Amino acid sequence: MISYDDFEKIDIRSGTIIKAEPFPEARKPAYKLVIDFGPDIGLKKSSAQITHHYMPEKLIGKQVAAVVNFPPRQVGPFMSEVLTLGFYDADGKVVLVSPDQTVPNGEKLN
Repeated sequence: MISYDDFEKIDIRSGTIIKAEPFPEARKPAYKLVIDFGPDIGLKKSSAQITHHYMPEKLIGKQVAAVVNFPPRQVGPFMSEVLTLGFYDADGKVVLVSPDQTVPNGEKLN
């Protein structure tokens, strides 16, 4: 169990994917994403293993949720700055967490 104070330390924000491209250097199939988190946070990069359910061109404009206050993580030759959130489906493939209505980029999860 964690406390509510522990939960509040995790900064989960909404963002819109503005760029998505294959990441052939990744060990597991992945895309390199650029996500717009609004004027306060700006553009951030993320590596995401979401190739099963999504094509890069269909990701552009999609809103997602991501943890924005983890330290950057080197993924092969790519520096991932945020953790894009998803759930595993029944086959172990990632399904993105996405609001069901448009929200402002940078909005904090409450």
